[in-house]
Amino acid sequence: MIVTTLPQIFISLIQPPISNRMTSNLRVYFDNAATSYPKPETVYTAVENYHRKIGVAVGRGATRTGTELQRIVDRCRARAARILGASTTEVNFTYSGTDSLNTALHGLLKPGDKVVTSCWEHNSVLRPLQELEQRIGIQTTIVGGDDQGVLDLDEFEQSITADTRLVILTHASNVTGVIQPVKQVVKIAHQHGAFVLLDAAQTAGHLPISVKELGIDFLACSGHKGLLGPLGTGLLVIRKNLIEQVKSFRQGGTGTSSESALQPATSPEKFESGNHNAPGICGLEAALCWIEEQSIEALSKQEQMLTHHFIEGVSNLPNITVQCASNLHRVGVVSLTLNRADPQVVAALLEEHFQVETRAGLHCSPLAHQQLGTKEFGGTIRFSIGPFLTESDIDLAIEAIGQIAISL
Repeated sequence: MIVTTLPQIFISLIQPPISNRMTSNLRVYFDNAATSYPKPETVYTAVENYHRKIGVAVGRGATRTGTELQRIVDRCRARAARILGASTTEVNFTYSGTDSLNTALHGLLKPGDKVVTSCWEHNSVLRPLQELEQRIGIQTTIVGGDDQGVLDLDEFEQSITADTRLVILTHASNVTGVIQPVKQVVKIAHQHGAFVLLDAAQTAGHLPISVKELGIDFLACSGHKGLLGPLGTGLLVIRKNLIEQVKSFRQGGTGTSSESALQPATSPEKFESGNHNAPGICGLEAALCWIEEQSIEALSKQEQMLTHHFIEGVSNLPNITVQCASNLHRVGVVSLTLNRADPQVVAALLEEHFQVETRAGLHCSPLAHQQLGTKEFGGTIRFSIGPFLTESDIDLAIEAIGQIAISL
């Protein structure tokens, strides 16, 4: 039976008061896997500067401010290409990681195509595939995983055939943080003539990534998570020799070739119809500049240190199970359960008494929780680490979860 009532837990916690943070207004933000917070200060400045001093649309005029904005957009595209190990002509702006995935899936897949994916995927992959199954008759095979949170490579190799068109794999699970064996998957997929789409929502900005070195054909990610940009931004990398094979599922004005009734066939115009999210791109450019100045290698090293410190701390606490705790090949995403306590209740206690903000539930990844055995209990409490958290924040989170755990 899941513990769902608050009063019994609260009684044991508030006598005596759990922490001197109960009277503090500080936020300790552990939900960076949903969206990063805070952003670098330069991001806020860039967005405000756009609204107050630029204010024009991208590619819709040759005014001084229009030219200034175009330079920002071009810089943003170039920075994204460097960070992702791609060329600028392969980088397309979207409105979110979900939009990137939908652009690739709806643009590439045809009736009857076979797709292989994994149990670790987000609904941003699973739901478009379900839609395409019902609408045009694609066939999807979902490969399971092991108790370390890794794709079952043997099952994957048995699932892929010569008529498989696409393999879709999350780079790192948004539930466990475990990094998947991308290079092995790419090798097997390409041996069978299949393309590979990598969902890098949880790794872009957290890990060094090179589209070229990994050998992937498509990469989708949001701009507002590890890349630290504003909401409403995303990136889709399409290998240049595949641009022709991906149809645009959104058509409209591009600011170029206005005399033609047809959508431009070249990237990025082919996939960037309508007005860009100009303030978002200005903020994203500032965020990518900040990341380049810090270096992803340094940011990743710091995140790994804090993640391992957190896992070690909570693993020694009573009544707590850390999902895939022994697998340290991961980004800063850690999910845990407290006996049979409702994760929503635990998350509420963490915020109410410690101002520790987490994410509880199924995290839009129901198959991952089914694989882990946490779905029937309402999922897990997820802590996700960002670049502005400190070791003292980690210690506070360990203390907070420990005090709640001993009350159960």
